[in-house]
Amino acid sequence: MTTFLDARTSQNASFANSIAIPILVINTPQLIGQIGLITLGAGTNVRVQLSGTASFQLPLLPIATTITITIVRGTLPTDPLIYSASESLNLAILGPQVLTAIASDFLPPVTPQLTYTMFAAADALGTIRVGPESLNGSVVSD
Repeated sequence: MTTFLDARTSQNASFANSIAIPILVINTPQLIGQIGLITLGAGTNVRVQLSGTASFQLPLLPIATTITITIVRGTLPTDPLIYSASESLNLAILGPQVLTAIASDFLPPVTPQLTYTMFAAADALGTIRVGPESLNGSVVSD
């Protein structure tokens, strides 16, 4: 029988256009969200389910821009990678473009707390993080 252990949310920006954070260094991960999941009482087959969202707007002079979203188990971009995806923003859309991530971590090392961090990087200067931005996660075991 599955046992629910914990669920957390990191809500950096709740609404569309609620932030305006320019990306000033290309291909450098920026923190979007971070959660810590408590594993007290974990049995076997620990599983973590994660979902996240972030919205971006093209630079003022629209150029081809690719966003890379990563989720790591830990707090640093160099920690174990759980999820990675890249998406090219549509040059025909001048407004916000929403990217989502759905990730799983099967059989992570059981520690008192599992920390997950979501980062975003862009390959074009002036790309703007505009919100919403959030990371959600839950952990269960058998």
